[in-house]
Amino acid sequence: MPLSHRSYGAARVVSPRGRLDHDNCEGFQRDLAAQLDACTQEGAALVLDMSGIEYVSSAGLRCLMIAAKQAATRASRIVVASPQPVVAEILQISRFNLVLPVFGTTREALASISPQAAQAFDKG
Repeated sequence: MPLSHRSYGAARVVSPRGRLDHDNCEGFQRDLAAQLDACTQEGAALVLDMSGIEYVSSAGLRCLMIAAKQAATRASRIVVASPQPVVAEILQISRFNLVLPVFGTTREALASISPQAAQAFDKG
């Protein structure tokens, strides 16, 4: 699964693409853990931009749960942004939005982290 990232002040936006399911969960989990490590070293929060994710299975939710636990043990923060409607529904039905904060847009997620991160995002 392609996983790109960009930094905005005290936040790193990580943008996966495709389906988050059993077939690619292991690689996604490994790559996301590496991104969390980088965030911990930088003192940054991680914004998971889900706009490119078409579907999340129970295996994908497990990957997100593991990431949430890893972030907690590292005293880091991870939030979800911009889920497509079907993914947002899956997150809500599974009550995953109680595990990780979910924001409608990447900018809203960045603003929840710091005004400077949102301003850096606005500047492009």
